[in-house]
Amino acid sequence: MTSLFAPLILRELQIPNRVWMSPMCTYSAEPTGPLTGAPTDFHLAHYTARAAGGVGLVMVEATGVRPEGRISPWDLGLWSDAQERELGRLAASIAAAGAVPAIQLAHAGRKASVNKPWLGDNALGLDEHGWTPVGPSPIAFPGLPVPHELTRDEIAEVVQAFAASARRALAAGFQAVEIHAAHGYLLHSFLSPLSNQRTDEYGGDLAGRARIVLETIDAVRAVWPDGLPVMLRVSTTDWVAEDPEDDRAAWTVEDTIELTRLATARGVDLIDASSGGLVRARIPHDRDYQTRHAGRIRRATGATVAAVGRIDDPAWATRLLEDGEADAVFLGRALLRDPSWANAAAVAVGGKPRYLEQYAYAV
Repeated sequence: MTSLFAPLILRELQIPNRVWMSPMCTYSAEPTGPLTGAPTDFHLAHYTARAAGGVGLVMVEATGVRPEGRISPWDLGLWSDAQERELGRLAASIAAAGAVPAIQLAHAGRKASVNKPWLGDNALGLDEHGWTPVGPSPIAFPGLPVPHELTRDEIAEVVQAFAASARRALAAGFQAVEIHAAHGYLLHSFLSPLSNQRTDEYGGDLAGRARIVLETIDAVRAVWPDGLPVMLRVSTTDWVAEDPEDDRAAWTVEDTIELTRLATARGVDLIDASSGGLVRARIPHDRDYQTRHAGRIRRATGATVAAVGRIDDPAWATRLLEDGEADAVFLGRALLRDPSWANAAAVAVGGKPRYLEQYAYAV
């Protein structure tokens, strides 16, 4: 049986345990000026605290590969030297606190150019640091503007932007990179027939709709060292096919299983199994509403899979690994509430907490 606090090896990288910090946007970067999109002192304290609290890997929040790829003007980005320099400070601080520094690279697509969620999540105008969102088709996310439909050349530019940001992430000291293809953002919006109605090679069947994702994997893998892992966050379902009152064609767990096979064959080392975000949908309230999809994907494909969603109990997190539902767990809200959740969980389940020597008196 796999312990929650046993190391996990991905390629040549050893991650000290299987409790990881999930990428969560904080909307705290500077929106303008020479440090636009760069992490601030808040990010340094926020992420280092979770690393010191015992997680094995810290996944830095969705980081835009281009200015228009950010969700909001206050998101992190990685297209400039200044951003690379400041993210380097952040990666070094995470590593010094004992965790593996990882970063999620993203493009928000048709859900971009919005306000901070606690200020309304409304679309921002050009006079509010906003911009025109883009997508696979001119189909708007509910309540947001119709996006510009990307041309083939523009798709190629996006793919190369992911590669360029991955190259910068490596130079900054990150040891794992995650491609964000979930939650209704650009790559997910290409995958789902609800938002992708193209008739060219980037639309149509699953192979066409997945083309940009696979091209992005190829481009990132080409600049990322063979010894370090590439991860892929996916929405396992749009939660439409599961609704008996909705008969629209949508992205499903079966589609995710096929994408997982294609992605792992191209060098993806771990599937980060989330769900939803493409359209407004009814999502179950069961504790395993999302983690059960991780287990299904893992059993069907043999891929290394991380589960995420409503994981806040150490005993249940341990059970997920012991039952073969996942190889690791990403925690979100639980770590917002308690930066030292991982060390407390280790004590609770008989694992080995990873206290910094400065905190030895806490034992």
